Amino acid sequence: MTAGAERWLAFAREDLQMAELAMASGIYNQVGFHAQQCVEKVLKALLAAQGLAVPRTHAITDLLERLSEEYLPDTRSELHYLDDFYIPARYPDALPGTLPEGLPGNTEAGRALELARQVMQEAASMLAR
Repeated sequence: MTAGAERWLAFAREDLQMAELAMASGIYNQVGFHAQQCVEKVLKALLAAQGLAVPRTHAITDLLERLSEEYLPDTRSELHYLDDFYIPARYPDALPGTLPEGLPGNTEAGRALELARQVMQEAASMLAR
């Protein structure tokens, strides 16, 4: 694994840990935010590992477009869900309707956290090869 990929992955692990701590504390908007950040950084680690430029974007959808279809086949189709957490989970005056039910609850946060865990596991396995 390249040094750049390892740095991105280390930050992704910290975001996953923060998402887990927030879940344990019932702070669901932060679970969603840190799950999104975890996946964003994992995708950037995969780009760096391939020697590709890492763009300055927070959109998971944009990052997925840059990765080959072979990456994250088990979770790829669901990851756009996490982009819904980036803005509304951070700002109380975010545009209404970004998340259908307003702020996330236990169910939405749990789904976001599970996706982040799956992506971390898949990517770590791929990068260890």
